[in-house]
Amino acid sequence: MHGPRPTLEAVAAHAGVSRATVSRVVNGGAGVRKALRERVEASVAALGYVPNSAARSLVTRRTGAVAVVIAEPETRVFSDPFFAQQLRGISRELSSCDTQLLLLLLEGRADYDRVGRYLAGGHVDGALMFSLHRDDPLPSMAHASGLPTVFGGRPGWPGAEDDPELLYVDTDNRGGARQAVEHLLERGRRRIAVITGPLDQTSAQDRLDGYRDALGVAEADPALVAHGDFTAEGGERAMAELLDRSPDLDAVFAGSDLMASGALRTLRARGRRVPEDVAVVGYDDLEPAAWAVPPLTTVRQDVQDMGRMMAGLLLRRLGTPSNGTHPDTPLTPVITPARLVIRDSS
Repeated sequence: MHGPRPTLEAVAAHAGVSRATVSRVVNGGAGVRKALRERVEASVAALGYVPNSAARSLVTRRTGAVAVVIAEPETRVFSDPFFAQQLRGISRELSSCDTQLLLLLLEGRADYDRVGRYLAGGHVDGALMFSLHRDDPLPSMAHASGLPTVFGGRPGWPGAEDDPELLYVDTDNRGGARQAVEHLLERGRRRIAVITGPLDQTSAQDRLDGYRDALGVAEADPALVAHGDFTAEGGERAMAELLDRSPDLDAVFAGSDLMASGALRTLRARGRRVPEDVAVVGYDDLEPAAWAVPPLTTVRQDVQDMGRMMAGLLLRRLGTPSNGTHPDTPLTPVITPARLVIRDSS
């Protein structure tokens, strides 16, 4: 049977110091000499003392927790390796700073009220939000709650670009897409189709714009554009539409690796050889891209590192030292580079 939980007073008596000294040490306060700090830390370890987080939050007005809000249903989040990588980067950065991650997912519009109440209820110190759509109410909820917030992806709501306090982490989606299509042109492809993600998300729109840039057109040929939803099933359907409309196409740029994998399935089913008949390029360079048959040419964005940087920016805004960003780095939005990775599918 376990004995009573050790108290601050017990640690103070064991270390031969005042209760105030113990409190400063366990709460990370300054002004304690190294020898005293080491004595207190030894007593904490010897007695197995665990700080009372509820009592600490009353003093610091901090919960030690951050909400990660993903504007997608759980079936999408737990089946798409993109979200796994993003969450891994966020989790590692937060845990290195002894901050807890609370994951909030949105199955439908009714969930927004629940999430809004939670964010406004003082349960977390800040929020990380990503996979937002253009009309998403989450940014206004974050503003109404007063919570420091960092967004994943370039904001697309009205007035966002003029907000000097807005923080986000994104990749150069437009430039990455341009690299992908220029590569296909260099390989001699001339009927290049595109499978887009949902165009109410800035990442999908930016990748479509990069496709147009590379082709040197203001508007793409409608027969060569199909809309997916960043899923393998969406890519499969979109590839079938494209082949039905434009059977002479000789290449396709898919705005995500999952959509590219679906496109590969349709091409195999239709008897089209990759890359001999149709070259395929994806976007993300997540692990399954290298396992595809054939291995997928794709645009690499470091999703895990982007998650780490999002968490690092938020921790710095909260005044917490972070490994994710250098303390002298300005608190500004971050755009990471995109790089083409050439494999056998093109």
